[in-house]
Amino acid sequence: MITRLRALTLPWTSIVPVLAVVLLVFTWGRDLPGVVVGAVTVVLAGAVLAAVHHAEVVAHRVGEPFGSLVLAVAVTVIEVALIVTLMVDGGAKGATLARDTVFAAVMITCNGIVGLCLLVASLRHGIAVFNPEGTGAALATVATLATLSLVLPTFTTSKPGPEFSSVQLTFAALSSLILYGLFVATQTVRHRDYFLPITRHGEVITADSHAEAPSARTALISLGLLGLALIGVVGLAKAVSPTIESGVESAGLGHAVVGVIIALLVLLPETIAALRAARRDRVQTSLNLALGSAMASIGLTIPAVALATIWLSGPLILGLGPTHMLLLVLTVVVASLTVVPGRATPLQGGVHLVIFAAYLELAINP
Repeated sequence: MITRLRALTLPWTSIVPVLAVVLLVFTWGRDLPGVVVGAVTVVLAGAVLAAVHHAEVVAHRVGEPFGSLVLAVAVTVIEVALIVTLMVDGGAKGATLARDTVFAAVMITCNGIVGLCLLVASLRHGIAVFNPEGTGAALATVATLATLSLVLPTFTTSKPGPEFSSVQLTFAALSSLILYGLFVATQTVRHRDYFLPITRHGEVITADSHAEAPSARTALISLGLLGLALIGVVGLAKAVSPTIESGVESAGLGHAVVGVIIALLVLLPETIAALRAARRDRVQTSLNLALGSAMASIGLTIPAVALATIWLSGPLILGLGPTHMLLLVLTVVVASLTVVPGRATPLQGGVHLVIFAAYLELAINP
């Protein structure tokens, strides 16, 4: 029965990514009527589910933590390309786009995804268990990247406003790349076991024995379809953004809400994949996805926008305001207390979700 169901799901998971890219080609840069927006939304949802499916196929083939790294980096690379494109076309509005998008990604991943996964895993299995050594290293890297890239510009004096000078921006970009490269090397080579799921007794789970790994050919096909699905997700999210923006304005909400909604759409594949891992009691995989996405978002976006400033004439505002800095500090402190024991109850999940709710509430009502 399971084999028949899988056979039925294969065609749509292969067709939807291609359909999403084709639809993206015909809708990019155009004003869409309501009916087309509805069709785009349906295809967008299908592309999200297809991306999760193919990411899990690739992850099963290469194993953890490579699997979660593939999805996090793939989403972020496409997201960075979208940010740079919008900065080029956005004029004055593009000055804060990189900052707002990166900070939204940090709050969504470190509070929204982490909180949901800890809550789901602890409610389903009694307690959420993960490796504090690997998770702590990831959290420390995220906190350092966020501080160097999003907090320091508010206090530097070389340029007026929350901006970096050219030398400072170059340093931040190089530091981001170096830290991200060091983390990936630690995660995948020298201390790979720190980022593998563990049992209730602290034993590392090196592989899932309940299912046979897909062939190399199947994994390569899924990798290609994953790329198409993610291009479709990010591109179609951009295509429906004018409709979202007009709806937000009609509701009298702040413009920052648009960025939050787009970030939520873009991060849906990682969210669903992380929740599935949490339901299977693979909390470490969930945390790898969440913190890895936050890290990749900063570590790849800042160097990309630094490079883009060569041909961009407008300012690049990276520094956070006092409210967002306070939320970032609270997130780092709470996440540190969550990580240290290596075990979490529904309380920790709830605390992270409340912080995320506070971020959303302040985006709607600053």
